Amino acid sequence: MALKSTIFKANLNIADMDRHYYHDHVLTIAQHPSETDERMMVRLLAFALHAHDNLLFGKGLSTDDEPDLWQKDLSGVIELWIDMGLPDERRIRKACGCAKQVIIYSYGGRGADLWWEQNSNKLNRLDNLRVFNLSVETSLALAKLASRNMQLQCTIQDGQIWIADMDDRIELELNVLKR
Repeated sequence: MALKSTIFKANLNIADMDRHYYHDHVLTIAQHPSETDERMMVRLLAFALHAHDNLLFGKGLSTDDEPDLWQKDLSGVIELWIDMGLPDERRIRKACGCAKQVIIYSYGGRGADLWWEQNSNKLNRLDNLRVFNLSVETSLALAKLASRNMQLQCTIQDGQIWIADMDDRIELELNVLKR
């Protein structure tokens, strides 16, 4: 018998003063059985940072054909492809050929550093790719916010990012590897 995804609900209030985007989102997030709370919360962070009416969660870990998040225009053209973790360089090249813009959010400390070291020469050639890295402290602090029913506030101002629930407030450290 196959394991089922765990369903999380998030009421996410976004105040992005840099983009002048202020919106409440009621999200249902399916956590794949092999997905950690850390990875799921990085997906939620990516949603908050790029929130748009057409931004959707993809099938992520359960399929190779879709990203973790994506945004398509009305004709079906992929405007934005967002992946988490340490994707294979071939997958990233393929995504860059399919989408107008590709963003990778890496995390995992030394493993992410090694991944970037091994792939940076090839990835720096891709003009429509941006890569960010979350510190271990940031991704683990995000994971602690995970609960089946979340009430979260994300504030973005002057490039600084905060996420808070009823008990904790985290200032996020996001390092730019490729802009």
